[in-house]
Amino acid sequence: MKLETLAIHAGTKITDSHRPAVQPITLATTFEHHEDSVIYSRAANPNRNALENVLAKLEHGKVAAAFSSGNAAGMSVFQALAPGSHIIAPDDMYHGLRNQLLEIFRGILHVDFVDMTDPENIKKALKENTKLVWIETPSNPLLKISDIRAISKIAKENDSIVVCDNTFATPVFQNPLLMGAGIVMHSTTKYLGGHSDILGGALIGKEKNGFWDKIRNVQISGGAVPSPFDCYMLTRSIKTLPYRMKGHAEHAGIIATYLDNHPNVEKVYYPGLKNHLGHQIASNQMTGFGGMLSFLVKGNADRADEVISKLQFFTNATSLGGVESLIERRAASEGPETKTPQNLIRVSVGLEHLDDLLDDLDNALH
Repeated sequence: MKLETLAIHAGTKITDSHRPAVQPITLATTFEHHEDSVIYSRAANPNRNALENVLAKLEHGKVAAAFSSGNAAGMSVFQALAPGSHIIAPDDMYHGLRNQLLEIFRGILHVDFVDMTDPENIKKALKENTKLVWIETPSNPLLKISDIRAISKIAKENDSIVVCDNTFATPVFQNPLLMGAGIVMHSTTKYLGGHSDILGGALIGKEKNGFWDKIRNVQISGGAVPSPFDCYMLTRSIKTLPYRMKGHAEHAGIIATYLDNHPNVEKVYYPGLKNHLGHQIASNQMTGFGGMLSFLVKGNADRADEVISKLQFFTNATSLGGVESLIERRAASEGPETKTPQNLIRVSVGLEHLDDLLDDLDNALH
């Protein structure tokens, strides 16, 4: 099955005797003991099984585990590591997971943050106890591009696990498992959910091995699992993912070009632009450049806030990946420890009519 067909059919497992075309929601928390049956909803649920099946197939993996949030998914990887393990992570790692490593796992795990746009930085950071290399490409919020193949090769030679946060790209535009990564992570809240109304996260494994068993144990024993209703909603939303992503990427590419030529914009971060430092690598490992972009408005934080306040069709809100356009001054959301420029505006380009979005930006930037 091709991507669009997988998205529609791989998440449907009919368990109802009436044979509905859409899998119903199974709200039960416990089930009658029976051979090969689901026993307890924290361990498994028909709707979660269906969701994990479609996620695994979309990412070309063997196994998948769904969680109640992206942070819970990422945390399960860190929890599966032995105390004292060393992690190499991006210098602009998503701040929620970065804060986990610096605060929750402080003294338990050791981490070095490096600029992953140059694989040589990873070679230099490797230690005997490096167990995990975490990739985020495109990154949040600077849209940095990391070479998945090159980094995976370096990590494999050190017997380190590679996990790639594929939230921005989605399986529509990038498949890290086919390029050497061992596990893919998603905040399913974002593009996979696609409508800003579901909280969730997921991990997809290239194979079922000992480390994956530890992650599965964290999922079941820790209990940070999505509800049957959320699994149902996510599976429903994934059916339109390939077509939504085409629209997001088309709009983002045109808006990025518009901003790149605007006199009141200092710099644009979008891998689809030929002047982006990671454009060539992105072209080699992505089939589309996604719907996320960031730009530096000329001026300070106050000027960035002023631009945002004038917009009509871009909602000033955190998160991304919905059908509606979202915008925010990212440093204001990341807090006082942020390294993001104060005049950086992050945009999740939605599916409104492109002319309305361009007119809106034009009015705000003048």
